[in-house]
Amino acid sequence: MKRTHIVTVIGARPQFVKAAVVSRAVHEFNAKAQKSSDKEATECAVVETLVHTGQHYDSNMSDIFFDEMGIPRPNHNLGIGGGSHGQNTGRMIESIEAILQSEKPDWVLVYGDTDSTLAGTLAAVKLHIPVAHVEAGIRSFNRAMPEEINRVLTDHAAEVLFTPTDTANKHLANEGIPADKIAYVGDVMLDAALYYASLAKNKSNILETLGLEHKKFVLATIHRAENTDDPEKIGQILKGLSYSALPIVWPMHPRTDKRIKEFGLKLPSIVRVIEPIGYLDMVSLECHSKVICTDSGGVQKEAFFHQVPCITVRDETEWVETVSSNWNTLTGPNAQKISTAFRNLTNDSTSGVSTTNDIQEIFGKGNAGDLIVNHLAHINQ
Repeated sequence: MKRTHIVTVIGARPQFVKAAVVSRAVHEFNAKAQKSSDKEATECAVVETLVHTGQHYDSNMSDIFFDEMGIPRPNHNLGIGGGSHGQNTGRMIESIEAILQSEKPDWVLVYGDTDSTLAGTLAAVKLHIPVAHVEAGIRSFNRAMPEEINRVLTDHAAEVLFTPTDTANKHLANEGIPADKIAYVGDVMLDAALYYASLAKNKSNILETLGLEHKKFVLATIHRAENTDDPEKIGQILKGLSYSALPIVWPMHPRTDKRIKEFGLKLPSIVRVIEPIGYLDMVSLECHSKVICTDSGGVQKEAFFHQVPCITVRDETEWVETVSSNWNTLTGPNAQKISTAFRNLTNDSTSGVSTTNDIQEIFGKGNAGDLIVNHLAHINQ
């Protein structure tokens, strides 16, 4: 039987969501092949070995995602997290290298822009194992961001670059990446948004648990080190949140909570902090919120997919399409700009006009997972 063996390296919450899409597509690909009367199709199989680095390692940040999203349990759990970027990346490379030497996969599949992404990439290319990068070509053009360095290095080391948007294609072309390495598939996050939004309607009761009403609250998520590790910036963000006319629900990242306490800052009285939550509860909060305030790239896109106005407390975004479509407002960590954005977005008008066709024009048709699996299954056949 022809077989394509993929080792998937993940470590952080956004990667769990993306990996769930592709793992489900692997299962469906194999099931369809087994039912096919085409002999060549029935001889084709994809085997996935999942490596969890442990970058997000506590139960609220990791385990719940595997439980509720149907992601296969990791074959290898490295338990590496909590250190500096250099410490984490170095330890991950060493451990992943040993796994790759044992597994001898055809491909290493990495996602996004974390330390886990770069570690998986470097371990693979040193062993001459080809790397496929999901969400390739994304750029903030801010080299002070560790994520920007991770994604650029990964793109230039990868053999196949799965891009989510036409903008990403252009970035790679501008950097001299050969066209035959680039495969536009759309955004796996759109696949996830479409699939899990319907599940969230039936399985999440977080609105009832928190006593929230549809479109009568703001959802906040702030976690990037560039914001949380600077007392002036996080202070400005907290002041900006105080101007919201609606109560704010904030599933707080452990690092953000730690920094706010270290800096002696106080949360606005309208902010309600809750523990990190699972993806279905997060999707439910996103869909029902009036406005989302975030510094997360993934949440910016999900706001657009669910047609919720978004305030991004960064000076730039990788997802420029959400801004040009008038669904996303960049304020930076600036209290006055955040205040103005809240004033503009919490009235009864909608920030933009977005349809399913608009979303698909930018981010694909919601079948990125299938396209990725088909590409890797047949590229060497």
